[in-house]
Amino acid sequence: MRSKAAFAAATWFGSGYAPVAPGTAGSLAALLIAIGLRHWLGISALWIGALGILLIAPGIWAAGVVAKEIGRTDPQIVVIDEVVGQWITIAGAGTLNWKSWLGAFALFRVLDMWKPWPARQLEALHGGTGIVADDVMAGIYGALVLFAAGYLNFY
Repeated sequence: MRSKAAFAAATWFGSGYAPVAPGTAGSLAALLIAIGLRHWLGISALWIGALGILLIAPGIWAAGVVAKEIGRTDPQIVVIDEVVGQWITIAGAGTLNWKSWLGAFALFRVLDMWKPWPARQLEALHGGTGIVADDVMAGIYGALVLFAAGYLNFY
């Protein structure tokens, strides 16, 4: 039971099994859920970011369990870290519209792949912590850039 729950969470309910670019698939799944939460429940960008923060601890646990069972330090199927980072990035949006959604998605994907300091160094942390921590940092950077872009009326 524990293993099944960890795999469901870590793969974000299967999106991590995408045959091409599973990290992008996980980010897209997170974005679509955030858009749905905004549309149907009226949840703000800050609350979406708060959900990302709340997902850090279970994400670390799930990523760690899956990595250990598969025997890899950062398995591609683990995308819960992308969900966390994507939702944290969204928190930087002053306004939620198609431009800010697209900007949040693009910013997070670029920052997740680039991994500016100290994100790349955080990958070296042990187990699930290393898997999730670099995406948390990329999400924080993304939120800051998205906030600045909104302040400068880019969206």
